[in-house]
Amino acid sequence: MNDTNIIHIDLDPNQNIKNKKYFKELLKNIVESPIEKLEINLNKFYHKEAELNGFFPINEIKGVNEIKNKLWEPLKQSFADLEIRNNIVIGGSFKDKVFVSFISHLTGTFINEWLGVPPTNKTIYLRTCHCHQITNNKIIKSYILIDTVDFIRQAGFWPINNSLGAEGMWPTPITGDGENNENFNRELSIKSLNQVLSMQESLSIKPELDSDFTIEDLKKNLIHNHPQKNYWHSKMMWYGPSGVGTARGLSGFVDNHQLPFRLTFKERNYNTIGHYIRIGDGNYSMTGGWHSIKSKYGSKDWLGFEPKDIVVEMRVMDFYLQHEGLIRENWVPIDIAHILKQIGIDIFELIHTK
Repeated sequence: MNDTNIIHIDLDPNQNIKNKKYFKELLKNIVESPIEKLEINLNKFYHKEAELNGFFPINEIKGVNEIKNKLWEPLKQSFADLEIRNNIVIGGSFKDKVFVSFISHLTGTFINEWLGVPPTNKTIYLRTCHCHQITNNKIIKSYILIDTVDFIRQAGFWPINNSLGAEGMWPTPITGDGENNENFNRELSIKSLNQVLSMQESLSIKPELDSDFTIEDLKKNLIHNHPQKNYWHSKMMWYGPSGVGTARGLSGFVDNHQLPFRLTFKERNYNTIGHYIRIGDGNYSMTGGWHSIKSKYGSKDWLGFEPKDIVVEMRVMDFYLQHEGLIRENWVPIDIAHILKQIGIDIFELIHTK
């Protein structure tokens, strides 16, 4: 569809707040009500023909029955006393679509096998990042990334290479308003989103393509000379997926994720496929693509596996907090298990051989 034919929605802040509260409550009912009420709650939340783009191995499914059978019912059977704890709830409109998005932890006692992983009978926090497109007060399309590598880590397995960054639970925003952000300032929302989009645009500048640069030159360039430095707070936190890990400060971000990623995916184009969502909500913003990046896995710098002559697709979301005029925190769910599967590594099979 040509953008000139799209009727862009200008979502009223009052309606955005209502959307967030309404769907937060419906989602809580799905997660925390008895399994006997699951079908009723799912039909309140989802359109009958809703589509769900999920993490590996759930992948793409359609229809509320498939969503029930492949995602929610197995979750509720595997994790007793399941509850949802939200770190961030934001909403907004992009082009002709309206969204509500979450960073949550699905928390419960792991009592039955899930995805082939044996139970621990201990508490598990499933890091869950999810974005829902709304129509007629129901969800018509969902994008859900559960960090399955982090799940496997908590279950006592680590079948892949060590992370460059720090592993552990993602914290709530430093401002403390992530779940209950009630923003009425349209200009602030636009400003937050535009700052993020400008930063993302700067990422297309690729000093790693200069063959005269040493690794140390590249590192210095990305920290001191690259235009991205104008957008990041001096105490920035970059929260990466399990398998990559968390980093602090631009230097830590470059060391633990960005430089290895650039060296591994030199041919990447962030705009090859495009975003399905770009929203700002006060000091918060979010972008996401399905798939977000398409590139050849060209070196072992990122994730540590030998390069393959294979083009992989990436399922990525980015959640941001603007604080003190700059990007202070960036939560980045990436479906690492899906990327590894594309280069011939199935983490769910590996846990039974390690």
